[in-house]
Amino acid sequence: MEPNVRAARGIQRTTITGVLLLAAIAAVVSFRHMHELCIRHGEDHLAAVLIPLAVDGTIVVASMSILMANRYGSRGGFLAWAMLLVGSLASLGANIAIAEPSLTGRVIAAWPSAALIGSYELLMSQIRRASRVAATAPGQVVADGEVGSSDVHDLLRHPENETEDLRRTAWHWALENRLPDGALPSGRAIAEQFARSARWGRWIKREGLEGKLGEPDRFAAV
Repeated sequence: MEPNVRAARGIQRTTITGVLLLAAIAAVVSFRHMHELCIRHGEDHLAAVLIPLAVDGTIVVASMSILMANRYGSRGGFLAWAMLLVGSLASLGANIAIAEPSLTGRVIAAWPSAALIGSYELLMSQIRRASRVAATAPGQVVADGEVGSSDVHDLLRHPENETEDLRRTAWHWALENRLPDGALPSGRAIAEQFARSARWGRWIKREGLEGKLGEPDRFAAV
């Protein structure tokens, strides 16, 4: 493994560890705030334990759903984003409700929930970044998350690194989202839709036009 690859992976592991540590600290404080709020409002001990888990668990499940959707070329859907928003607002609201009735008190109380939400989203972004790099060019990591100049050749040599379904999905998305003049979207537009590098998008477009991703005769003239 090249030194720059080892360094990049080391930085990534350190970043993920830091994010996990921050999320754990924020989760404990946020849980205590929501637990106390539930007790104050007449919930029994079991409910006071489960309700905070349900609130923050909604954020986790919604974020994971969005992450999985992104890996298959979707943005997650209305329900996942709505649940993420509702869970985030509920967590923030519960933490603020337990605070001392002053601006400083409310900011202090809200911070753990905000830190939990933010750190979890940072963790998801790191996972998405790692998935993009691994799927596009295994063994090559560069500073901007893009792959090196040989990424297309790596894909051609190692087709198992990219699922056939994803390649076909990207190609069919391009066919279904033509420009007003009938031309296909650019390689960059295809790549952005599927969270990949611009070279990946250009490769998908070229392979599709050559008929390797289905329906060659109908679209070859584009």
